[in-house]
Amino acid sequence: MVVKNVQDLDVLPRNSSDLFDDDGRPKRTGTVWTASAHIITAVIGSGVLSLAWAVAQIGWIGGPVTMLLFSFVTFYTSTLLCSCYRSGDSATGKRNYTYMDAIHANLGGIKVKLCGVVQYLNLFGTAIGYTIASAISLVAIQRTSCQQRNGVNDPCHVNGNVYMIAFGIVQIIFSQIPDFDQLWWLSIVAAVMSFGYSAIGLGLGVSKVVENKEIKGTVTGVTVGTVTPSGTVTPTQKIWRTFQSLGNIAFAYSYSMILIEIQDTVKSPPAEVNTMRKATFVSVAVTTLFYMLCGCIGYAAFGDTAPGNLLANGGFRNPFWLLDIANLAIVIHLVGAYQVYCQPLFAFVEKEAARRFPESKFVTNEIKIQLFPGKPFNLNLFRLVWRTIFVMTTTLISMLMPFFNDVLGLLGAIGFWPLTVYFPVEMYIVQKNVPRWGTKWVCLQVLSLACLFVSVAAAAGSVVGIVSDLKIYKPFQSDF
Repeated sequence: MVVKNVQDLDVLPRNSSDLFDDDGRPKRTGTVWTASAHIITAVIGSGVLSLAWAVAQIGWIGGPVTMLLFSFVTFYTSTLLCSCYRSGDSATGKRNYTYMDAIHANLGGIKVKLCGVVQYLNLFGTAIGYTIASAISLVAIQRTSCQQRNGVNDPCHVNGNVYMIAFGIVQIIFSQIPDFDQLWWLSIVAAVMSFGYSAIGLGLGVSKVVENKEIKGTVTGVTVGTVTPSGTVTPTQKIWRTFQSLGNIAFAYSYSMILIEIQDTVKSPPAEVNTMRKATFVSVAVTTLFYMLCGCIGYAAFGDTAPGNLLANGGFRNPFWLLDIANLAIVIHLVGAYQVYCQPLFAFVEKEAARRFPESKFVTNEIKIQLFPGKPFNLNLFRLVWRTIFVMTTTLISMLMPFFNDVLGLLGAIGFWPLTVYFPVEMYIVQKNVPRWGTKWVCLQVLSLACLFVSVAAAAGSVVGIVSDLKIYKPFQSDF
């Protein structure tokens, strides 16, 4: 179309290739590098802090090999999931904007609801895990001050409930930000913080190895009879802790639940699937390198006594000021990460409420409030009430179950097989019409079945860990 004057731009057809994509939405501008940045930002989080502990459970051979296997499975199944962004032709087929849209287009039926349950349960659980992690880091800051006064041998136990409540109050405020579009600044700050505290943990690990003048750890990991903060390791505990470590590593690699949403930001041509495969390779490679360094150097520094949280559970003790900076960075990151992971759940509930009660002013009415000069803030009463209840619920559960490693392991186990393996494999089989009982079909099913066993084992180990912790901890008396 030839534009004769500026006014013609106002009536430009929605299918114009200059301003809009083939679905009528504004032109997407994402590239390999922006998609890689989104994935790396989402993946590298508080899970990295538990990797030294995870490696300690399975040793110098099992630890690195397990991380490499998880990275390979994550990369491979992510490439399968990339193929499901469009239904039909990979370049011109109908777009699926979310993970659940892809499930609906390729599998349909009850599997759409199952995917939603698993995905949103995982997001809910992540909010709990992040609340616990924030309290542990804030307690660590207070403990360093205590040990500076009383000496490093003073355990300085601190109750974490106050910090969980404080974190919850902050989240109630930030939860009133309506959607992702207005969260960009918080997400950027959180991403910077995640790289910051991870780099500090890596640097402190290297300095600890140099200070020790030896590389600690064993080939098989924690041995039976080793004395840990939670007691002496028995043969049964060795098995369960090994299973739990699988869940922790799985949690650290989880990002499939947001892959389709990231792919929906990528421009074409070239076909989105090609761009996303490259982005997946880059991001998984960078993440694996970072995880191998953090996990292995942390294990080399502490050996079988590697803490569950590298920066907050009594691992490093000096320099105090650097540890305080790292733990403060963790808290700031978790404030943003909590919102990023909860926004899809918030949006789903509010969309359903608006669909079911379109006439309710409580649900649909937006009250404009001028807090600052410029664009007014839209206050929705339903959003205010329901999001506040959500945050209060996650805070209450966190106070009841303040077990960082066990919660991470359980989250990883719950989300890994269905979201990272099963649904991508099943959608790819339908999308590409893979013949049943053919070689490729059998290989994909074997992969899915093997990962199911890993998830079940990891979930069992984490549940046993939680049950064991419940014998030690009392509700609402979480002393870290």
